[in-house]
Amino acid sequence: MKRVILATVAALALTACATATPYQPASPTMRGGYSEMQIEQNRFRVGFAGNSVTSRDTVEMYLLYRAAELTAQGGYDWFQTVDRATDRDTRYVGSPDPFYSSRYGRYWGPSWRFYRGGLWSPWGDPWGRDFDVREVTRYEASTEIVLGRGPKPNDPNAFDAREVLENIGPRVVRPSMN
Repeated sequence: MKRVILATVAALALTACATATPYQPASPTMRGGYSEMQIEQNRFRVGFAGNSVTSRDTVEMYLLYRAAELTAQGGYDWFQTVDRATDRDTRYVGSPDPFYSSRYGRYWGPSWRFYRGGLWSPWGDPWGRDFDVREVTRYEASTEIVLGRGPKPNDPNAFDAREVLENIGPRVVRPSMN
């Protein structure tokens, strides 16, 4: 019974980890989401951080969407990005081979992968180097925005807030209410 409960909990944890960061405010309890800080009356610092399955395009799209929301909420018509950047954090995570680690102990297990002194060994690596490595990449985008009223400036870094909300809005994934 304990094994069934443990397997169920592990499956639920893996399912939760395999979901991209939804469009939500960042919080101390959950990694990822948007954040903002007002610098001046019409100037904000905006950011969006994704988890390891959130693409760079999604992180940058959510950043622009949040900037457009702040602009519209403040009664402004357009925003201009200043100092926009996307950071990539790549880490390599190692995990032991679960079959050999659980069945034969941490250090020894049948395996024909190890070549020692001219012979292939049927035992795992006694120094504990028997593990898999995977790449984990997370993206975080940030920008400062300046808000304005009236006609949008003729600048590639200026965006009409209502157009951004209208065009990007249908692609924004919000947290599920389960």
